[in-house]
Amino acid sequence: MREVIARHGLSASKALGQNFLFDEHLLARIAAIPGDLQGKAVLEVGPGPGGLTRALLRAGARVTAIEMDSRCLPALAELENAFPGQLRVIQGDALKMDHGELMDGEPFAVLSNLPYNIGTALFVRWLGGEGWPPQWTSLTLMFQQEVAQRIVAAPGGSAFGRLAVLAQWRSAARLAMKVHRSAFTPPPKVMSAIVHINPAAMPDGVSARVLENITAAAFGQRRKMLRQSLKGVPGALEALDALGIESTRRAETLSVAEFIAVARLLS
Repeated sequence: MREVIARHGLSASKALGQNFLFDEHLLARIAAIPGDLQGKAVLEVGPGPGGLTRALLRAGARVTAIEMDSRCLPALAELENAFPGQLRVIQGDALKMDHGELMDGEPFAVLSNLPYNIGTALFVRWLGGEGWPPQWTSLTLMFQQEVAQRIVAAPGGSAFGRLAVLAQWRSAARLAMKVHRSAFTPPPKVMSAIVHINPAAMPDGVSARVLENITAAAFGQRRKMLRQSLKGVPGALEALDALGIESTRRAETLSVAEFIAVARLLS
């Protein structure tokens, strides 16, 4: 990979949140997290020069890679030639694309060393929507370690927030691997970690949109009591009362099940 970078004169773009991984052993371990990928459809966002892409292709995956940086396209074209029929590269902004349509309605796994500047937005989008189970079969995503810990956090701590509820109310989320900052070029200022998520059964009678609105309000003012943070959500305070949830509590003290119960009453 270092030879590819040098040959194409590539350097990581701070504006695009890029940090390149070169360690082939590490990349192979990441590609193995979701299980056997032989013949499976995989979506990768932000492949850069193709480090993880190469590992996915070697694992037998059929990869659709979305890359915004035109500088990386020649390096990815080399991979297209080396793995004929396995790689499709699409240039553009992943936030502006319909991923399900892009994958032609086929179930797909998502594996990505997400650019830091769009990672959370994409994550929330993949977890959202009323349709469930989703078209994606699993998410294997690299984040800053602090963000990863927020995704898998348990109630009661400062890390528990909206990301944890959205990731856990109808999915199983786990921290799959920590990645030291020294593994990247250039090394980021923070440590990274990989989160793996599998969809689970969706609770009956709950609207995803309602749950998203409740968590946005509750954690948008997380230092305030629920009677303050949720007063702008119609029916929310009445739902708390009906469920016996004290409105003097703060959002981080509620369990995922309690958020689900509130959302069910408002759905």
